[in-house]
Amino acid sequence: MHLPQDPVIRELLPEFIDDWLQQLDTQFAGTLTQRNGTDLYRLGHTLKGSCFQFELNHIAELGIELMAMANEERWGDARSQIENIKSAFEQARDFLATQS
Repeated sequence: MHLPQDPVIRELLPEFIDDWLQQLDTQFAGTLTQRNGTDLYRLGHTLKGSCFQFELNHIAELGIELMAMANEERWGDARSQIENIKSAFEQARDFLATQS
């Protein structure tokens, strides 16, 4: 797994990851249930941009895929993708913990 080399970004990364995990479980929990494509697209777009800034490119790519799923109203795929995103954040968090 690749982690950012910038020490400031690395310092902020644990909080960034925990914040995203919380948001996925709370703020965006109803997005799939309500089949709100606009909010799902926004989630993917925000995820893409913020993860590229934190050099979590593999998670940013998942956000790009989520945007396409929202546009195509592929709700089942989107539900699986959200779980993939959570798992990727958890893996990054766990890997980061081993690097401290």
